[in-house]
Amino acid sequence: MTIKVALAGAGAFGIKHLDGIKNIPDVEVISVIGRDLAKTQEVADKYGIQHVTDDLDEALKIQELDAVILCTPTQMHASQSIACLKAGKHVQVEIPLCDELKAGLEVARLANETGKVAMVGHTRRFNPSHQYVHNMVLAGEINIQQMDVQTYFFRRTNTNALGQARSWTDHLLWHHAAHTVDLFAYQANSPIVKANAVQGPIHPVLGIAMDMSIQLQAANGAICTLSLSFNNDGPLGTYFRYIGDTGTYIARYDDLFTGKEEQIDVSQVAVSMNGIELQDREFFAAIREGREPNSSVQKVLPCYQVLHDLEQQLNG
Repeated sequence: MTIKVALAGAGAFGIKHLDGIKNIPDVEVISVIGRDLAKTQEVADKYGIQHVTDDLDEALKIQELDAVILCTPTQMHASQSIACLKAGKHVQVEIPLCDELKAGLEVARLANETGKVAMVGHTRRFNPSHQYVHNMVLAGEINIQQMDVQTYFFRRTNTNALGQARSWTDHLLWHHAAHTVDLFAYQANSPIVKANAVQGPIHPVLGIAMDMSIQLQAANGAICTLSLSFNNDGPLGTYFRYIGDTGTYIARYDDLFTGKEEQIDVSQVAVSMNGIELQDREFFAAIREGREPNSSVQKVLPCYQVLHDLEQQLNG
């Protein structure tokens, strides 16, 4: 059986999903949705997708459509996930699930009610580098004592990963911190019980904090320090240092190194070295097997509770 998919949001991340899906058998993208029809048509032509629209509801009416991948602006994630579930479609939404907790709780409620697969793109759970560490944790070969994480971008204007103008404002807490808050609990194999945050000055135009520092502690005692910035002028990206009781590891996206900068071969961890492709493979496998996926809405909800609590603290 071929799973028929619609992709909403044909920007930088949507294209990463289309490239990943090309490597997954028996999956076909039959519709692409974007607010700029000319640009969306270009993407559809390149990937041989027949249906193009600027209206998600129009795509949801396609009878043979099984699932939707949402790579749209953060502010639309929860409402569009709800629309997909109400239309009887499986949904994978890019991180973050929501930018307010009550909306995320409603997505979780609907996922339970409909029985559809509802998954969030917490890619760090799927990157081979982080999978390698997670497998060691589960095997009892290491216990994480501390994670030290830097998430740094240079984004003083509204631009996306391709440097193109954005119609929406990104957010350090609800988007970029979500990756690490979820990953810390996942890798520590223990729920977060303490969380603290401070933020720098609010940008006069964008209306968001451009710098933030977060401290976390898990129930088992492990700690995490996360530094985030939109003011950092290179190098860009997120860098993870795992300090464990049996070793130190540094993860840079799909690559992994020891604390002494010796590269570790993670090519055999999974069927691909591409975290986005592995994320999509899990989504489609969960649909086929009728099971809850890794990074289901239900599994990542504790992360959004922590983000909510941190936001209350920052606004207090």
